[in-house]
Amino acid sequence: MSQYVSRRGSSRVAPRLRFPAAFPGGHRKPRRIAMLSVHTSPLHQPGTGDAGGMNVYIVELARRLAAINIEVEIFTRSTTGGLPPVVELAPGVLVRHVDAGPYEGLAKEELPAQLCAFTHGVMQAWAGQGPGYYDLVHSHYWLSGHVGWLAAQRWGVPLVHAMHTMAKVKNAALAAGDAPEPAARVIGETQIVDAANRLIANTAEEADELVRFYDADPGSVAVVHPGVNLDRFSPADGRAAARARLGLPKDALIPLFAGRIQPLKAPDVLLRAVAVLLDRDPTLRSRIVVPVVGGPSGSGLARPEGLQKLAARLGIADVVRFQPPVGQEQLADWFRAASVLVMPSHSESFGLVAIEAQAAGTPVVAAAVGGLPVAVRDGVSGFLIPGHDPQAYAQALARFADSPELVARMGAAAAAHAQGFGWDTAASATADVYTAAMHEHRRRVRSLHA
Repeated sequence: MSQYVSRRGSSRVAPRLRFPAAFPGGHRKPRRIAMLSVHTSPLHQPGTGDAGGMNVYIVELARRLAAINIEVEIFTRSTTGGLPPVVELAPGVLVRHVDAGPYEGLAKEELPAQLCAFTHGVMQAWAGQGPGYYDLVHSHYWLSGHVGWLAAQRWGVPLVHAMHTMAKVKNAALAAGDAPEPAARVIGETQIVDAANRLIANTAEEADELVRFYDADPGSVAVVHPGVNLDRFSPADGRAAARARLGLPKDALIPLFAGRIQPLKAPDVLLRAVAVLLDRDPTLRSRIVVPVVGGPSGSGLARPEGLQKLAARLGIADVVRFQPPVGQEQLADWFRAASVLVMPSHSESFGLVAIEAQAAGTPVVAAAVGGLPVAVRDGVSGFLIPGHDPQAYAQALARFADSPELVARMGAAAAAHAQGFGWDTAASATADVYTAAMHEHRRRVRSLHA
């Protein structure tokens, strides 16, 4: 059991806190919200740079919120010149580009210095509207949280924040050679947790981490599982057809990595596991293809060709195919084509890619970290591996190589499991969190003026 200190200063024991899936909404839901995504645009291609699962999360959530009559305006930093100030992403969803710092060549680590400029841009957009234009601020990631904190105070509205990843959690599970998150981020996240009216966690474990590491008030934390676009990510016309479209061998064992290439995501573990697998059974070499779909990101940018060089050193360059990031439609085809998705991440707040692959009918072999034990049903829709030993991953891959029918059986179970993660459900639960935050905020304001 874990110890944590409450905000009142008393030490308590918290074996496993119960967090609401959402806050039941018996009051008015918001008409329009300001959503903040400072460091990455919802219009960017996931899988490269700083664009990943959070981008997908924001886009899909915003679309579904608009579908239930909650307008969403997403503020993000301009990263190229000449962008239109406002872009309609979907009916009821606007993306507002804010000038803050140089357009290009600014690393995420340098963005804290631009938060004042970004906040100024947000305030300018708000100033052109009437009073009460936004009912609520929903910020994503700690950089956005600081802007959201100030905006919510200025506008007199509640702040709802989603961490997505947390510095203390990442630092507790660093990949070899990866740099720890800076103290400034830890301090910033602590301030946001204290300032937010509501915190949205992807899983109960993430909710526990907010309380354990950041002293969050358990009553302010709601668990809302991210969703998956079940129309886009589906088994469709099957594995054979997807392989034909992508030029992949019909009967090959295809373990896939899809995501940002950086130590945190541990794509090297997959390559090392494949080397172990081929060392045990050299006959597999003629019938294995290992696609790596994604681009360098984060600390991976320091060695953008590091993974290619590792494949060469391991003697498996002939079976590994490096593919640049692709759009969501083609990504769905890569998932369908794969025998198994491999996610050896050191940390994942949820692991949206795992749900997307399962929805496409593909089992997953993943590290038993963060939200992945929620995303993957161990032994049913895939296998969860404790730790990051390539030998253990090789063992799991060998099960699919030795029993090809396991791909079809677990793939069917994976598709069924993913049906429980639709975005409509996630949007409805998020709207309940908004409603509860607004109700409590109004109650506090009334009590202050009573």
